[in-house]
Amino acid sequence: MLDSAVSVTGKRIRLTAERWSHITEQHCELAGWRDEVLETLSRPGRVLAGSEGERLAIREFAEGKWLVVVYREGNVDGFVITAFLTRRIRSLERRRLLWP
Repeated sequence: MLDSAVSVTGKRIRLTAERWSHITEQHCELAGWRDEVLETLSRPGRVLAGSEGERLAIREFAEGKWLVVVYREGNVDGFVITAFLTRRIRSLERRRLLWP
């Protein structure tokens, strides 16, 4: 395990070395953003429902630039699936709001 953060529901969300490698290979602009990914998990602007049970923690880091961390929660803990930056917030806002 590389690191973890506590989600807004109080569950520990794991960020494994394998997932971090996937994120930085697919989204190289996030290479130095590990702390921001963990912060988004623990202090999101909002959490939206994914289409297959996952959750999307989103946080604005610059005007019009959002960090999205996709993760899944289990009964005990959870894990990060991926993370990416986007400017297309409107498409995300169509999803069901889970938090706040």
